[in-house]
Amino acid sequence: MRTSQELFSLAGKTALVTGGSRGLGLQMALALGEQGARLVIASRKQTELDEAVAFLAGHGVNAHAVAVDLSRDEAVTELVDAALAHLGHIDILINNAGASWGAPAEDYPVEAWDKVMNLNIRSIFLVSQAVGKRSMIPRRSGRIINIASIAGLAGNPPGPMKTIAYNTSKAAVVNFTRALAGEWGAYGINVNAIAPGFFPSKMTKGLLDKISAAALAKDAPLGRLGDDEDLKGATLLFASDAGKHITGQTLAVDGGVSAV
Repeated sequence: MRTSQELFSLAGKTALVTGGSRGLGLQMALALGEQGARLVIASRKQTELDEAVAFLAGHGVNAHAVAVDLSRDEAVTELVDAALAHLGHIDILINNAGASWGAPAEDYPVEAWDKVMNLNIRSIFLVSQAVGKRSMIPRRSGRIINIASIAGLAGNPPGPMKTIAYNTSKAAVVNFTRALAGEWGAYGINVNAIAPGFFPSKMTKGLLDKISAAALAKDAPLGRLGDDEDLKGATLLFASDAGKHITGQTLAVDGGVSAV
């Protein structure tokens, strides 16, 4: 019987993290690297990737970066080619790349709808499909972690948050996770999702310009927003053998907001 430390260890494992250059993606990449995983992180901007690689190196984590725009279907093959060339195989995939767009539903631009849906759910499907076919299914092993949101578990309260495409896409991530877990369990692949609550980030800066962090925190039973450590535990649970009997689940990490 392994110890709990051994179950959470990722020594010898490999991981691909999309949207891994900043915010939640970088936090999760750091968690994987701290437990011994070899990393490839991806995002659109090379400058942000360079900063992320330097940040990870400063914490003793070596990572390889791939600049790619996953809103383009052809970029999926480019990314998976590069990740496999560097890592050899992919044990862990974190689908974190995403976008949001705020506008009232009655005036929501269709091009904004398509942009959000294509990146937030279409690219997750395509990356998972490619990694599954080329690495996880042949090896009969893998962990996929999809980043949903508590915005995909409910609508928005009255106020400035008018993000119908984002909410819809994240709800799709939740059921995509269930459906893929049901199919790929036969291959020894665990598929789970994390649904973060409000974490200060570049994506949420626009909302923080309208609503104070203190006001948002007051709505959470724990009375606080997420910080730069709060996704690490859930990430390691789903990525490691500590969570080997968990699949098809969505875990809210939100200070209790979705529970009340």
